[in-house]
Order: sequence, then structure tokens, then C-alpha cells
Amino acid sequence: MIIGAGTAGLIAAKRISRFGISTIVYDQKKVPGTPNRASGILSIKGLDALEIGYKKAVTNTLYGARIHTGKETLEIIANKPKAHVLDRKVLNEICMYEAIDNGAIVNTGVRADHDIVGDYDILVGADGAVSSVAMHFNMGSIKRYVNTYKAEFEVNVDDAKSVDIIFNSRIANGLFGWMCPNSKEVLEVGIGTIGGNSKRAFDMFVKDKRVSDVIGRGKVIAEGASMIPLSLREKIVNGEKKVMLVGDAAGQVKPSTGGGIIFGGNAAIILADVIKKHFESGMPLYEYSRIYSSRYGLDTRIHNTVSAMYSKLDKVGFSMAIKVVKLLGIEKFLAKYGDMDMPSNSIGMLFSEVWPHGNKTW
Repeated sequence: MIIGAGTAGLIAAKRISRFGISTIVYDQKKVPGTPNRASGILSIKGLDALEIGYKKAVTNTLYGARIHTGKETLEIIANKPKAHVLDRKVLNEICMYEAIDNGAIVNTGVRADHDIVGDYDILVGADGAVSSVAMHFNMGSIKRYVNTYKAEFEVNVDDAKSVDIIFNSRIANGLFGWMCPNSKEVLEVGIGTIGGNSKRAFDMFVKDKRVSDVIGRGKVIAEGASMIPLSLREKIVNGEKKVMLVGDAAGQVKPSTGGGIIFGGNAAIILADVIKKHFESGMPLYEYSRIYSSRYGLDTRIHNTVSAMYSKLDKVGFSMAIKVVKLLGIEKFLAKYGDMDMPSNSIGMLFSEVWPHGNKTW
């Protein structure tokens, strides 16, 4: 039984059902994935690994990003597509029908009460950052959250092939603001802040000249706030009760950006494989936690380090950091080899590409 028909829960449902295991999904929303308050910038490499037929959800394709702070700008623009912008509601619909096609039963508009929850062999909580399943089974807390606010503006987008990321520690504590072209006619503007009022931060952000010059008098066609976890929950498996958590409920995100689809989707695949082996050979369910940590622990720590670095830097410090990155030639390296999900894949190439004799020196 899976509580929550978000992307991670549905990826898990699809894979578990494919193994011939009876799978039922419950979501209290009549239309899962609404309202669409989360951004949908996802790496092409990461998306392809999830084996989702996501193409119909793509609204734009990005080649890179421009990172701004103060008067400094770091351009990481590749020669080939790096990421897609997806309509998260459409993506969720695709995942739901893929789960159903593989044999899962998906019940929407139904709140799973205690009578329902009591009838399961394994229960999966995929019910978001403020997980009722995690709370009910005493699976600990998530220590860090970010509050975000975003709006979509109807404007003519001059450059629809890159996203602008703006660091301003005065209004975006611990995260950043962004302008992302969802299409040539729709620009998403958003901001994230740790421990602050995201709407107030957003209202200040849109007055920034770099933002106001772009959105002008553009019409707002959608807006809303959300809360995103930035750290793993204390416990993602309760072996005694046979309860497992996945996605935002488990805190499986990139701490540097709050992006959860790739990490949560990969976790859902691991979870499904462990459940299969549990029924076949008695594999302990806690192996899910161990395998996830072994595969994604290093990259999570790298993202945490990046997050901690830019959280502590003021405008002057961040501008200096950008100057150093440019001076060392890392800007071109990141455009060519940067992996926005798994940075550990890029680190080994850094010395051979940017500093050819680096390995010998070290």
C-alpha cells in the first residue's frame, strides 16, 4: 500500500506492480499533483534514468544557467541540451497512468484512514514533506526545510534556452531566486528562503532590476507557495511495522536546490527492488536505507557542502568566489561536464580537463 500519488510514489507503484506484487495507491486529492507549485527543471540524464515516458510533459529545453550575484555573472551554457522544463501536473498524470498500466490500483480523492492503513503487508509513505505516515509511525523529523514562492508571468521571453539564478542573501536566506522560461511565452519567477516568509521575499525579489526589467507588466497566470525538505528524515524505514518512506516524505532531495524528482525517483526504484527481494528471499527492508545511502550519500554530502558554502557567503564573498571560478577555468568545464544531479561524476574529470597535472601534484 502506497499513501500519496506524487511522482516518487507512482514510480514505486509502477515498478512494484511490474514485479507482480499487488499494489494499491491512495491520495486524498482528486487530481494528484495539483496545485502545481513545484518547479520542473530536471536534467535530461537524470530523467532518462527514471524510465518515464515524460516527453509530453516537456514545455521547454535548457542549455544551461547564468548565475548572478552583485555585478558578477557566471555563465554555464553548454552546446547541447542539459535539462528539460516539465509541467509537473502532466508528469504526474503520465506516472499515474504508467502505474495503472502495470497493474497498480490508484484511488484518488480518498483519505487513507486507520482502518485502511491497518490492512497491508508493506506500507509506503509517499505523502510529501509533512508526512502523516512518518508522523504516525514515529519516524523522526526532517531538520531543514526551505520555503518557496513562485509565479508564472505571461511575457515574451528573449532567451528561452537558459535559466537565471540570482543569489541575494538579504532576501533569499540559504537558497536563491530564479527566472526560468517555461516556454517562449511563460516565465517562472521564484525564490526560496530558509526560515523566512517566502511571499515577502518574493515581493522584494521581483523589484530587483534584473527581474523587473524582464517581467515588466507581465500578467501573473499562476502563483503559490510550497515547503521543501532539504535533509533526509531521521528514519526512512520502520522494519518492525514494515513501513518505508520515499520522496519528499523521506527528505530525498538535492540540498543545494531542493529538487526532489531525480533523487526521489531513484529512491523509488531502490525501494521497489528491495520489496521484491523481501518477498522473494526475505531481504530486510532496512536494506533500502543502506542502499540509498551507499549510492547517493556522497552526492548528497557534496550538495550539502555547496549549500552550506553559498548560505554563508555575502554578496562580496560570492562575487569573489565567481571570480576565482572564472580564473581557474572551471566555468567552461562545468558547461561541458557538469552534472547537476550527481556532482561526484564530474570531480574525477576536473583535474585531467582543467588542471592536467593536478593528480600528480596532489
